Amino acid sequence: MRKDMDSSMRMRPWRGFSGATEFRTWAGYLAAAGLVLAASSVAYAQTVMRSSTGGPPSIIGSDLAVLEAGDQRKDLPCTLTPAKPALGFDLRFHAGYEITVPMRELAGGESALTIVFRVAPADRPNSPVYFSQRIRVPLIEEDAKGDAFLQGVFDVGEGKYKVDWLMRDRTERVCAHFWETEAALPARDKELALALGPGVIAATEPEQFSDEPPVQRGGADAAVNVKVLVNFAPQNKNAAALQPYDTTALVTILRQFQREPRIHRFSVVAFNLQEERVLFRQDSTEHINFPAIGKALDTVQLGRVDFAKLQQKNSEAEFLGKLIQDEMTVAEPPDALVFAGPKALVDSAVPAESLKTVGVPDFPVFYMNYNLFPQVTPWRDAISHAVRFFKGQEYTISRPRDLWHAVTEIVSKIVKSKSDRAGGPPSALQPGSVR
Repeated sequence: MRKDMDSSMRMRPWRGFSGATEFRTWAGYLAAAGLVLAASSVAYAQTVMRSSTGGPPSIIGSDLAVLEAGDQRKDLPCTLTPAKPALGFDLRFHAGYEITVPMRELAGGESALTIVFRVAPADRPNSPVYFSQRIRVPLIEEDAKGDAFLQGVFDVGEGKYKVDWLMRDRTERVCAHFWETEAALPARDKELALALGPGVIAATEPEQFSDEPPVQRGGADAAVNVKVLVNFAPQNKNAAALQPYDTTALVTILRQFQREPRIHRFSVVAFNLQEERVLFRQDSTEHINFPAIGKALDTVQLGRVDFAKLQQKNSEAEFLGKLIQDEMTVAEPPDALVFAGPKALVDSAVPAESLKTVGVPDFPVFYMNYNLFPQVTPWRDAISHAVRFFKGQEYTISRPRDLWHAVTEIVSKIVKSKSDRAGGPPSALQPGSVR
């Protein structure tokens, strides 16, 4: 993703604009939060405006006057619909808006739209955060029909906020909207430790696979070693490509383990069951290499079919069986093994020979099944059956709270299991801080 404010766009005759560069979609954020929004438009993560002196950013006088006036303007006709903040699996509230502009209003040679807005906590109106976005508009015919659809996103912590927003075109026509919004956890989720504190306003993180900051680990007596096998695959098995909302929850699962101070060493195996291929491997390290995982996922080509594999009956199940056998019979076993991924719907179960060769391990086995719509596919999949054979435990991850509770419980069970195997008293350690 480009990190500057200049976003290139191209035209879809039936929907207006979509991004020429890959951006996260607002639909993807809502899908990752367990919600659904059918939208093909592109959501633009806004850039925070900063001052070199640390004070308020420099803003064109006319723009500041519009924001200060607080009056709705439609010199440039547009319709703005605020989107209620939605909690994502990354435990950040993603707020935003959708904009509709008649195509005829943008007709002419190549130009640009400039968006400037500010977000302030309701209880601190004099402490706003300013955002901006510059969107390149392609050549549009004078008789163009239909509408252009734009979207924007930004992140907030719990609280109430006021948003002052404007967009202007090359002729200085302005569209201005003003609204209030609130991000709030339901009572049953109040224990969740959110990534942003109350009243905090931030740009949406543009990169899923950015590195994690160091974590202060616990004492050596509490250290556990966890291996995670992640099936990076789309929710829809017939999809031709991985989308951000397919990977958001899976990457966040890894991040939650990385942030857990009781885990001292990580082994990660990223694979794609449809391609029957291990994409990335990292053995017993102190830090998960997220950028490397992101690069590995760039090699996934779900639209391509290996003809030789098509001729092999039950090849996916055999690949999974071989993977399980290899990863669970290593010379130095982990303190626990965790599978993660969407439903592994293959034509047959994992070969019984592979499971019997492994046997029931001395360490616990878990399955974090990322399934946005569990009511649609309530039956067990190939990994579920394997985990059941190993007397493991399965967690369905459909909402952010499912992920938080699952990681917290899994780590506590791992620590207790290790203590029991060592013959020591049950651990009295407090659960780690999972953000």
